[in-house]
Amino acid sequence: MATNKSGVGCEAAVGSLTASKKREYKVSNRLHEGKRPLYAIAFNFIDARYYDVFATVGGNRVTIYRCLEGGLIAVLQAYVDEDKDESFYTLSWACDVDGTPLLVAGGSNGIIRVINAGTEKIHKSFVGHGDSINEIRTQALKPSLVLSASKDESVRLWNVHTGICILIFAGAGGHRNEVLSVDFHPSDIYRIASCGMDNTVKIWSMKEFWTYVERSFTWTDLPSKFPTKYVQFPVFIASVHTNYVDCTRWLGDFVLSKSVDNEIVLWEPKTKEQSPGEGAVDILQKYPVPECDIWFIKFSCDFHYNAVAIGNREGKIYVWELQSSPPVLIARLAHAQCKSPIRQTAMSFDGSTILSCCEDGSIWRWDAVP
Repeated sequence: MATNKSGVGCEAAVGSLTASKKREYKVSNRLHEGKRPLYAIAFNFIDARYYDVFATVGGNRVTIYRCLEGGLIAVLQAYVDEDKDESFYTLSWACDVDGTPLLVAGGSNGIIRVINAGTEKIHKSFVGHGDSINEIRTQALKPSLVLSASKDESVRLWNVHTGICILIFAGAGGHRNEVLSVDFHPSDIYRIASCGMDNTVKIWSMKEFWTYVERSFTWTDLPSKFPTKYVQFPVFIASVHTNYVDCTRWLGDFVLSKSVDNEIVLWEPKTKEQSPGEGAVDILQKYPVPECDIWFIKFSCDFHYNAVAIGNREGKIYVWELQSSPPVLIARLAHAQCKSPIRQTAMSFDGSTILSCCEDGSIWRWDAVP
């Protein structure tokens, strides 16, 4: 398994918490959806027609909004799940092969709901996970493929067009506790990363299983008859953190991940081609986030990954410039009335709007001051 000798490069560059005032943001709106905590919020980066559309999940409800000029937010649609005890934890935008916008949501009951955002109707439901779903992500290069990370210690790859579970990433080399986060590599279509409560980040390759991915698009029989394959061994295992890892995203070939120790870490996996699973980690940068010591707080980036925004348990948001070294704190956002833990942020396409969803059921909109 991977040994992590951090000393491949020089010391990690740690960002200073003195805000550079590179960009100022002001609160332009806040909404209260209800009493249930909101766990996820996301802009639609899949379809250029809807870059200003975002969705939230909380309780058994999925709500779709549009950001308008002047700080206004319009409610477009709401989907309420038939199971009133469902508590959605995650959502991801996807689209069918014909371009229909879809919202994929999952949560405590382990069923993935694929919702047609045009009709507000259920397009498909995926049953397969044995426990709750902590995160869903869409393959931007093929937006009818989604990954789900579950408490059942597995990651599953689904085709939202045909309803097929193509691959299950679990088994001998898989996670040993809840999987909390997952992400597709931005350019290497075969590569994914996952992380969880076993304190590890695992990198997996779908290369030798890709024929099954292709078959899933043309499959005409029942989805249950598809020869779903197990991927048992990751190509790389990283022990960058000493506690739960609850959010991971690729930044090119580098990985951003966070645990419950008040920082986001940027690191490079150094794989040895001849021996999968082995290698070293080069820790490149650290982005401090004070009071970010509870789990299930997720960060977000603008479309081009120029910046990252993350909330904390006190309702503050830290916005870091991702690609400068050492990291530069663009802004620290705080409002006297926002005191509840921020479970997730959503940065707009160009980063000029930052949304946050909170434990108290509120949504906050911050806009860059021109």
